[in-house]
Amino acid sequence: MADQDPNNRGNGSGDPDTEPQVATIAQYIKDLSVESPSSPQAFQWQTQPQLEVQFNIAVQKVADDVHEVVLKIEVAAKSAQGVHFLIDLSYAGLYGLRNIPDDALQPFLLIEAPRLLFPFVRQIISDCSQNTGFPPLLLDPIDFGAAYMAQLQASQPGEIGGNGSGDGSGETSSGEAEPTGADDETPQG
Repeated sequence: MADQDPNNRGNGSGDPDTEPQVATIAQYIKDLSVESPSSPQAFQWQTQPQLEVQFNIAVQKVADDVHEVVLKIEVAAKSAQGVHFLIDLSYAGLYGLRNIPDDALQPFLLIEAPRLLFPFVRQIISDCSQNTGFPPLLLDPIDFGAAYMAQLQASQPGEIGGNGSGDGSGETSSGEAEPTGADDETPQG
């Protein structure tokens, strides 16, 4: 075999001091509240509840190169008779980020990190709704990229791009999500 060039070591073998690096350090439930205030009467109601699903993303820098991203989902199932169930979940991920360009930091923290958290959030919401005695609630995927772009356009009319700070500290994004399930369920906002 020919001598190998020590400067060409293959994919991912660049200098770790200069190449962008992202690592998920931890994922955890930060806060969870599940209520079924109208039980057991709610199980006798014949009307399909209207679902209201809201989400919010909060980012906090907790140390050098470490950010916490919290995806908060609030679900309310209500009908004319009353509240069927309420679920309020804050699910967080701790991410180690090194050598990320400033223009890529906010999109990662407000698009990619929530996208990575969402499948776990979806499962927790489904389990919680089922544990209240109702059918599992499966949330539709959320387009975090579209929500991010809408937030950028709303905060800076006529201009696309971030504010240039790039550290993601205290950034938030929010919107509405749609549940999947019975055809009669319509999200409210």
